[in-house]
Amino acid sequence: MNLLKDRNMVIPMYLLKNYRKFHLELNEFIFFMYLYNQGDRFAFDPNHFSEDLDLSLEEVMNLIGILTEKKFLSVEVSKNEKGIMEEVVLLEPFYQQLKLFMMDEINQKNTEEIENSSVYEMIEKEFGRTLSSIEYEIIKAWLENHMSEDLIKEAVKEAVLNGVSNLKYIDKILYEWGKKGIKTVQDVEAHRKKRNAAMEKNKESDENIDLGIMDWDWFDEDE
Repeated sequence: MNLLKDRNMVIPMYLLKNYRKFHLELNEFIFFMYLYNQGDRFAFDPNHFSEDLDLSLEEVMNLIGILTEKKFLSVEVSKNEKGIMEEVVLLEPFYQQLKLFMMDEINQKNTEEIENSSVYEMIEKEFGRTLSSIEYEIIKAWLENHMSEDLIKEAVKEAVLNGVSNLKYIDKILYEWGKKGIKTVQDVEAHRKKRNAAMEKNKESDENIDLGIMDWDWFDEDE
């Protein structure tokens, strides 16, 4: 019954999968998970840790030293609620390290997605040639600035339709679209419809003006 009443130790699956990437040995990871379950800030009590984990005091102090050196925790002296100075364990170094680790993961994933983007292949196919290293960097910059792949492809189609196979021209198209608030292919299509409707209206207006000039009664002008 006492065994069943013991508090369970929670181990986040993310940390379980990635503890080796943090350069932790299994025994170091288990000990750290024990500390992790104590909270973000708690009293530094090696004897209690030793009793809970059935480890010698020397083993506990050795693990504390390793985790401190690897920037998973820090031990500081501060006043408790009663105003008495005591040593406390802080896990803030771990959270800072975890944040940097996850940011690196996201950046690496974004880099891989950018490098594996189908935009490069599509542009080479439309241009009918291999991209230069400078052109590759220009396209990479578009993607790194979170430019939609579909929007880039649409700009390439627009350029090719106008008989231009030039990244500067495509960059200009993307810039103008950005100024107009065009961020998706749907926005492009809506803008084209609006533009075509305006052109049709202007065309009809011009035709009416022409017809008016042709039918103008010059003799009645003074009247």
